[in-house]
Amino acid sequence: MNQNFPIRRALISVSDKSGLDELARALIELGIDILSSGGTYRHLVSMGITAHEVSEYTGFPEIMGGRIKTLHPKVHGGILGRRNQDEEVMLSHGIDPIDLVIVNLYPFEATVSSPDATYEEAIENIDIGGPAMIRAAAKNHDSVAVVVDPSDYQDLLLEIKNSGNGCLSGKTRLHLAAKAFRHTANYDNRIREYLEEFDHPESFPDPLLMSFRYAQPLRYGENPHQRAAFYREANPPQGSISAAIQIQGKELSFNNIQDADAALECVMSFDSNPACVIVKHSNPCGVALADELADAYDKAYQTDPTSAFGGIIAFNRELDPKTARTLIDRQFVEVIIAPGVSPEARKILEEKPNVRVLESGTRDPEHSRTLDFRRVGGGLLLQDSDQASLNPQDLRVVTRRTPSAEEMADLIFAWKVAKFVKSNAIVFARQHQTLGVGAGQMSRVYSSRIAAIKAQDAGLAIKGSVVASDAFFPFRDGVDTAAETGVTAVIQPGGSVRDAEVIAAADEHGIAMVFTGIRHFRH
Repeated sequence: MNQNFPIRRALISVSDKSGLDELARALIELGIDILSSGGTYRHLVSMGITAHEVSEYTGFPEIMGGRIKTLHPKVHGGILGRRNQDEEVMLSHGIDPIDLVIVNLYPFEATVSSPDATYEEAIENIDIGGPAMIRAAAKNHDSVAVVVDPSDYQDLLLEIKNSGNGCLSGKTRLHLAAKAFRHTANYDNRIREYLEEFDHPESFPDPLLMSFRYAQPLRYGENPHQRAAFYREANPPQGSISAAIQIQGKELSFNNIQDADAALECVMSFDSNPACVIVKHSNPCGVALADELADAYDKAYQTDPTSAFGGIIAFNRELDPKTARTLIDRQFVEVIIAPGVSPEARKILEEKPNVRVLESGTRDPEHSRTLDFRRVGGGLLLQDSDQASLNPQDLRVVTRRTPSAEEMADLIFAWKVAKFVKSNAIVFARQHQTLGVGAGQMSRVYSSRIAAIKAQDAGLAIKGSVVASDAFFPFRDGVDTAAETGVTAVIQPGGSVRDAEVIAAADEHGIAMVFTGIRHFRH
């Protein structure tokens, strides 16, 4: 790797022709011969650039509709041949050394991203010869340089010019080789992802392969001493935090993105009415539905004005000027995210240029997260995403009193909110508005007490409200505490060995209770 070999011959075969003409002309000026194939060769010739066609060099024509053109010993021997070791065998077979390989691959990802793409088109856009040449050149980086990214062209040319002997350093070849293997690994993984959409394997994959694109650097992580960056899936679904477009404001932080994701996922679980979710430290501190978006925001803010300060605010409808005006006149906010922002609302938000405003796009009703990941020391936890939906017909009333229609609607609302609250989670609600949220406590009773305190501090009366618990009440004290606050109905999974005791407590207090049979732990 420490030896430097002058570049005399380059093989160029690219689908992305960005910067190709300038690159090829510069290489010729440096005295480097160009070998090329297929569409790249025809393009170069049409631009008046001298190049030698691969099929002419190998003496073997392109066949099978272009499927086979560079898969030939004279091509791969020229790339893989070790300098100062394989010259004799190369000479005996008429193989000329290829010192520079510039290849990028068939646009598989762009092809499958089109909603009109057929399976057959996808298969034909799986590149074979390109990855083979890239991998061969990357393997032989002691002698050969490989370039897969047009953004590297200028640095490549500059180093060759400035080297004095037409060479690239071993350090550069190593860097380009690592980048090349990363490129082919990502390419293969995207193909695997596409094929598995048709395969539908029932078990978790082994090995687990993931591919994410570098999106942007972040100022720091959760704390200033932690480095951080944001990565996206190759094709993030519309309506997700990764597909969101920032239309104004300061750069996003690690915590901004994490909290905005929590807020967006929560608010998008409501679709029948305009909804607003305010999140602080990944927990909803206020959630509400209303007939108008401004009213939903107002009710969500009322739940916990103190925590709403500096929070993340998400909406499930286009942000209108009335809501925007109320919001920025009332509070300091870190991030606003909505499917869209009207032109009039944009003008209002520009009065606060530091506020980060994101448009997420409208979520596809068919979209859902399929898997959740959690990093642990030396490993990764993988689980199905918590997509369990609540069918009102499956709710089981376990007390003597049955919830009224209004109570049942509020119970379902509170249950949806509890799904997005860190365990142990307790949510008080009335008329599609959260009144108090207790999150992340080691004791469910303390979560109840905290939720009640928050409601009291906000001046919201809990009496006559309902309460949702993300997991069963292990003892009757949770129900007793709820009764002290004046709740009239409870929704919980059930399943405790003391369910009978808990139900009896509810009956004593005249509280209606329903079991969901579904637990929503969120750690």
